[in-house]
Amino acid sequence: MSSPLSSRLTLDALWRKRATMQPQAPALSGMTPDGPLSLSYGELAERVARLAGALRSAGVQRGDRVAVWSENQLAYIELELAAAHLGAIVACLNWRLSDAEQLHCIALVEPVMMVVSPRYRAALERLDHGVPQVRELGAAWDAWRDAARPAEPETRVEPEDGLVILYTSGTTGLPKGALISQRAMVARAMVFATDYGIRGSDGYICWSPLFHMAATDHALATLLLGGHVMVCDGLVLDRIVDWLAHEEIGWLMAMPGMIEALIDALRGQRIRSVRMVGAMADLVAPAQIAELTALVGAPYLNSFGSTETGLPPASGALLAAGELPRSLSKRESGGCLVRLVDDQDQEVPLGTPGEMTVRGPTLFSGYWANPQANATDFRGGWFHMGDLFVRHANGSLDFVDRLKYLIKSGGENIYPAEVERVLLTHPRVRDAAVVRKPDARWGEVPVAFVACHGEGAAGVDLDDLMAHCRAQLPSYKLPKEIRIVAFEAIPRSSTGKIQRHVLEQNL
Repeated sequence: MSSPLSSRLTLDALWRKRATMQPQAPALSGMTPDGPLSLSYGELAERVARLAGALRSAGVQRGDRVAVWSENQLAYIELELAAAHLGAIVACLNWRLSDAEQLHCIALVEPVMMVVSPRYRAALERLDHGVPQVRELGAAWDAWRDAARPAEPETRVEPEDGLVILYTSGTTGLPKGALISQRAMVARAMVFATDYGIRGSDGYICWSPLFHMAATDHALATLLLGGHVMVCDGLVLDRIVDWLAHEEIGWLMAMPGMIEALIDALRGQRIRSVRMVGAMADLVAPAQIAELTALVGAPYLNSFGSTETGLPPASGALLAAGELPRSLSKRESGGCLVRLVDDQDQEVPLGTPGEMTVRGPTLFSGYWANPQANATDFRGGWFHMGDLFVRHANGSLDFVDRLKYLIKSGGENIYPAEVERVLLTHPRVRDAAVVRKPDARWGEVPVAFVACHGEGAAGVDLDDLMAHCRAQLPSYKLPKEIRIVAFEAIPRSSTGKIQRHVLEQNL
């Protein structure tokens, strides 16, 4: 019998191997308070080893949590790599949360150290957080790191050791902390390579928040594959456009809520090379998908993944560049298994809505300190995503809606996403959100909040919008009311998902 050690592979080991193979290649670049900075793989590896040594000297050990509250910057990714070196875990705090939510996220993981940027130092000081060590990013942090002796790798680090905790945005309740292991992050990097052909020559523009899986997954995957990560403090469009003109980009992340601004910035610009663009096609107007893909000359990623699963389980389809998508049906990702089940966890027939359940190596390790949620969501050896899909005979999958958000109207089930998709096909509609409203006769009825192109409600014909819905939906699914709102008035989570419970408060 061979030793199980022979199959052990950690993210830290792969990262160090990559840095040894191409020490002169560009690894990480972005702005700092002192101006632009670019690091080669060799330079980044030296900084990471020294930071790991500094953390170890401060008492950070394998399994300890280090919380980080910061905007996107180079030090953020260095911290994640240094934690992998030690077998420690980085808890990535969402700077968009309220004080009460942030305090909950900190207390949940009991960090031994808090790393905070100057931008959020005052917000941290408002909280009675109880973290024993607080270190601020900046010149003092750099000096502390540079003065440390490079740490030798922690020999006890295992693939199942946690690497990061990412907080689920959710639509109700307090955030949960999803623990993602080194094993899962390596597997997620392999998905980039096998499913999308991302290679070492493909760079990544890291503009979306690093507390979100799209940014952290993609940044670490790019470094494991040998690519160049360009870090941006949010949607700085002029810098993004400049990078697009000079760099080969693997996946240009584009999320609902920012696509119109990106399209405006890209018109008339030269694009060097993009392999694919976009995400979450169900939440984007088809006309925007066609225009954005035409501008960058690359297909749109028709994705369906999550913090808990990475890009799998249903991100295997690309929408052709420059064309209005004829279907938003999903395709299963490689390297995972998917079942659609009923409320008894029995697989449903083709054409019947069922909850998506998943198995695969990209899965997270569970919610931190939440045994009840873990027992429920991992029951039967499958992770239950809480999303309803329909499978067709050709294997494609159609998203129905969140399992927990269902409008029950006169005994009929109405899934808001179905109504939203119809509204989004109207040429005047920029975005749409459908919520439930109590009704004395029917119990609940759907109400649509619609943001239109142009100035507010000027020139918007509500009868025309309703006729557009009537042509594609049965009468019981028609919105009982359509409210025209500003695009910015539709509340979203950090991942771009509409927060329906907030809209319901306005009814």
